[in-house]
Amino acid sequence: MHRLPDLLPTAAPALLHGDLWGGNTARLPNNQAVIYDPAVYFGHREVEIAFTELFGGFPTAFYAAYQAVLPLEPGYEARRPLYQLYPLLVHMNLFGGHYGAAVDRVAQQVL
Repeated sequence: MHRLPDLLPTAAPALLHGDLWGGNTARLPNNQAVIYDPAVYFGHREVEIAFTELFGGFPTAFYAAYQAVLPLEPGYEARRPLYQLYPLLVHMNLFGGHYGAAVDRVAQQVL
Protein backbone atom coordinates (compact mmCIF):
# COMPACT_ATOMS: atom_id res chain seq x y z
CA MET A 1 0.00 0.00 0.00
CA HIS A 2 2.80 2.43 0.80
CA ARG A 3 4.12 2.07 -2.79
CA LEU A 4 0.83 2.96 -4.51
CA PRO A 5 1.44 6.73 -4.69
CA ASP A 6 4.72 6.04 -6.48
CA LEU A 7 3.17 3.51 -8.87
CA LEU A 8 0.06 5.38 -9.97
CA PRO A 9 0.28 8.47 -12.16
CA THR A 10 -1.66 11.57 -11.24
CA ALA A 11 -4.29 12.41 -13.80
CA ALA A 12 -7.64 14.09 -14.03
CA PRO A 13 -10.48 11.55 -13.75
CA ALA A 14 -11.96 10.38 -17.03
CA LEU A 15 -15.44 9.06 -17.70
CA LEU A 16 -14.98 5.29 -18.16
CA HIS A 17 -17.26 2.72 -19.75
CA GLY A 18 -16.48 0.44 -16.83
CA ASP A 19 -17.13 -2.91 -18.53
CA LEU A 20 -15.36 -2.53 -21.84
CA TRP A 21 -14.57 -5.96 -23.24
CA GLY A 22 -15.23 -7.59 -26.59
CA GLY A 23 -18.60 -8.97 -25.49
CA ASN A 24 -19.89 -5.41 -25.07
CA THR A 25 -19.03 -4.31 -28.60
CA ALA A 26 -20.73 -4.82 -31.94
CA ARG A 27 -20.97 -3.52 -35.48
CA LEU A 28 -24.15 -2.03 -36.89
CA PRO A 29 -25.35 -3.05 -40.37
CA ASN A 30 -23.55 0.05 -41.75
CA ASN A 31 -20.29 -1.27 -40.14
CA GLN A 32 -20.25 1.45 -37.46
CA ALA A 33 -18.68 0.20 -34.23
CA VAL A 34 -20.76 0.50 -31.05
CA ILE A 35 -20.23 -0.25 -27.38
CA TYR A 36 -23.02 -1.01 -24.92
CA ASP A 37 -23.82 -2.26 -21.41
CA PRO A 38 -21.82 0.38 -19.58
CA ALA A 39 -21.01 0.45 -15.87
CA VAL A 40 -19.99 4.10 -15.99
CA TYR A 41 -17.77 5.74 -13.41
CA PHE A 42 -14.92 8.25 -13.19
CA GLY A 43 -11.40 6.88 -12.88
CA HIS A 44 -7.97 6.79 -14.46
CA ARG A 45 -8.18 6.08 -18.17
CA GLU A 46 -5.48 3.41 -17.91
CA VAL A 47 -7.91 1.30 -15.86
CA GLU A 48 -10.22 1.09 -18.89
CA ILE A 49 -7.41 0.06 -21.23
CA ALA A 50 -6.23 -2.59 -18.75
CA PHE A 51 -9.78 -3.93 -18.60
CA THR A 52 -9.93 -4.21 -22.39
CA GLU A 53 -6.80 -6.36 -22.26
CA LEU A 54 -8.09 -8.61 -19.49
CA PHE A 55 -10.58 -10.84 -21.33
CA GLY A 56 -9.09 -11.41 -24.76
CA GLY A 57 -8.34 -7.87 -25.77
CA PHE A 58 -9.32 -5.87 -28.80
CA PRO A 59 -7.73 -5.77 -32.26
CA THR A 60 -4.28 -4.20 -32.52
CA ALA A 61 -5.79 -1.34 -34.53
CA PHE A 62 -7.88 -0.32 -31.48
CA TYR A 63 -4.79 0.13 -29.30
CA ALA A 64 -2.83 1.82 -32.10
CA ALA A 65 -5.65 4.34 -32.62
CA TYR A 66 -5.87 4.99 -28.88
CA GLN A 67 -2.11 5.55 -28.64
CA ALA A 68 -2.23 7.91 -31.62
CA VAL A 69 -4.87 10.10 -30.00
CA LEU A 70 -3.94 9.88 -26.31
CA PRO A 71 -0.77 7.89 -25.59
CA LEU A 72 -0.54 5.95 -22.35
CA GLU A 73 1.97 7.22 -19.84
CA PRO A 74 5.35 5.50 -19.54
CA GLY A 75 5.22 2.52 -17.19
CA TYR A 76 1.67 1.48 -18.07
CA GLU A 77 2.70 -2.14 -18.64
CA ALA A 78 4.00 -2.32 -15.06
CA ARG A 79 0.75 -0.82 -13.71
CA ARG A 80 -1.57 -3.01 -15.78
CA PRO A 81 -1.67 -5.93 -13.29
CA LEU A 82 -2.63 -3.56 -10.48
CA TYR A 83 -5.54 -2.24 -12.57
CA GLN A 84 -6.63 -5.78 -13.48
CA LEU A 85 -6.62 -7.21 -9.96
CA TYR A 86 -9.90 -5.64 -8.81
CA PRO A 87 -12.02 -6.76 -11.80
CA LEU A 88 -10.58 -10.26 -11.47
CA LEU A 89 -11.55 -10.33 -7.79
CA VAL A 90 -15.05 -9.15 -8.71
CA HIS A 91 -15.35 -11.87 -11.36
CA MET A 92 -14.12 -14.50 -8.91
CA ASN A 93 -16.73 -13.36 -6.39
CA LEU A 94 -19.58 -13.24 -8.92
CA PHE A 95 -18.78 -16.16 -11.20
CA GLY A 96 -16.75 -18.59 -9.17
CA GLY A 97 -13.38 -19.83 -8.19
CA HIS A 98 -12.18 -20.63 -11.69
CA TYR A 99 -10.92 -17.02 -11.70
CA GLY A 100 -8.71 -17.86 -8.71
CA ALA A 101 -5.67 -18.81 -10.78
CA ALA A 102 -5.82 -15.50 -12.65
CA VAL A 103 -6.17 -13.61 -9.35
CA ASP A 104 -3.12 -15.43 -7.98
CA ARG A 105 -1.08 -14.75 -11.11
CA VAL A 106 -1.95 -11.05 -11.24
CA ALA A 107 -1.52 -10.60 -7.47
CA GLN A 108 1.99 -12.03 -7.76
CA GLN A 109 2.75 -9.54 -10.55
CA VAL A 110 1.48 -6.69 -8.38
CA LEU A 111 3.59 -7.79 -5.43
